[in-house]
Amino acid sequence: MNVLRCLILLLLPLLHIACQSAPRPGYEKEPAVVERQHGIQQQLLQLLPEHERKAARQEAAWLAHTAVAGGAAIARYNDPILAGWFNNRTVNTRNHWRHRGLCWHYQHDLYRELRRRPLQYFRLGCCVRDAASGSEHHVVYITSRHEKWPKAVLLEVWRYAGRTHIIEDWQGDEWVDTPAMARALNLIYPEGHRLPLEHWAMIRRSTRYNDYVFSHTPEAKGTPQWLHMQEQMKQGMRRRNGKPIDY
Repeated sequence: MNVLRCLILLLLPLLHIACQSAPRPGYEKEPAVVERQHGIQQQLLQLLPEHERKAARQEAAWLAHTAVAGGAAIARYNDPILAGWFNNRTVNTRNHWRHRGLCWHYQHDLYRELRRRPLQYFRLGCCVRDAASGSEHHVVYITSRHEKWPKAVLLEVWRYAGRTHIIEDWQGDEWVDTPAMARALNLIYPEGHRLPLEHWAMIRRSTRYNDYVFSHTPEAKGTPQWLHMQEQMKQGMRRRNGKPIDY
């Protein structure tokens, strides 16, 4: 009995993480979440030269709010059954059981949301840990317009089903910059764009789980997942009375 109790206690944290659903609407107004947004804002400002920090507060606050509120909205749309690696199993299937939910889906989606406003003081980027290992992890980073990788704030939105956190003490891990992905996303999502929350940067064009192409290419158009995305965008815009987002 004691052994069983110990096993249950050990498994409870894993079950809690695995069974997380997306944050409910209004989540970003909770006091603890507001405090997290403030923490992200402060860490972003620390990337800047001291003489720019006061002028950049509003931009840093918008980035922090969008990272948190946008991350929650992304997860609500992706509707994870399980969090993190558990949910990947539901996406990497030949019959498209789930269309969305991989870490790089969340990376692209968060990048899309953070490109809704031109930035004066900060710059967005993409990075990956353990690239080509089969268990790589993709996130968005934000850095100062003056700085280059690796002086950056890394934003984790996938692991906790849309509850955006900063990845702390990451410099010792196998993280690398992926500027080619950022350039590709910059073309799809120009600063100030108004593409809806349901727009995807990449489309799975066949039943092979890893057969993805960029959504604006001829190879993507007309595929079942591309047509599904088009319908999702139409429904979302109707539901929001023509607005691309609702957070």
